[in-house]
Amino acid sequence: MPESRKRSNRRVIYETLRRKVLTLELKPGEALSEKDLATGLGVSRTPVREGLILLAEEGLVQVFPQIGSFVSRVDPQRVADAQFLREAVELTALEDMPADLDAELLAELEDNLARQRSPEIDVEEFFALDEEFHRGLLRLSGHERAWPTVVSAKGHLDRARRLGLESSPPQVYADQHVDILDAIRAHDLDRARATMRTHLRAVFADIEHLRNRKPDLFASEEAATPVRKSVIVWQ
Repeated sequence: MPESRKRSNRRVIYETLRRKVLTLELKPGEALSEKDLATGLGVSRTPVREGLILLAEEGLVQVFPQIGSFVSRVDPQRVADAQFLREAVELTALEDMPADLDAELLAELEDNLARQRSPEIDVEEFFALDEEFHRGLLRLSGHERAWPTVVSAKGHLDRARRLGLESSPPQVYADQHVDILDAIRAHDLDRARATMRTHLRAVFADIEHLRNRKPDLFASEEAATPVRKSVIVWQ
């Protein structure tokens, strides 16, 4: 196989595994078997191993010598760090909104909001539209190229957001999106910033609520080294 194709295959496997972690298909604390993952993906163990190494570098997988690899539990400190970066980028971008807003982009954002408010929407559909909306706001301000940097830093944040969406109705966040866009249309920077800040920081309340209900999903200083058992859970 040509080297370029090997690199492409490794990238696909890494992105597939990363998506499974971020969408909670591979749950926080779950033990990972290179053999089982490779079989499920129809590939050899080598690209799976390489993918897990990359995920470990992102803090999404933990490797314990002589024990095995596990999906890392959600780390509130990493969530806070990613939130700090995201808030800095998105609030600053609001300050660069042009006086004449792109009508075509506004129409795309309005269509996005209409789909967000569908009563039949599920978590993954809403999450995708949420991502598209925030990226669209960066496009509106001329800073879309900053979005990949935000995305690469927010793995733990995205898992926390998805966990929050499982217990909070998406409608709440969709309504906040409407308020943000209304403020941008009105060129009310103070309202846009305040609403965006409240919207982005909602994840912290979700984490506190979830940690009380499901503490095993979150990292803590007291967390013990996991033990691999026939049932794949954290000990």
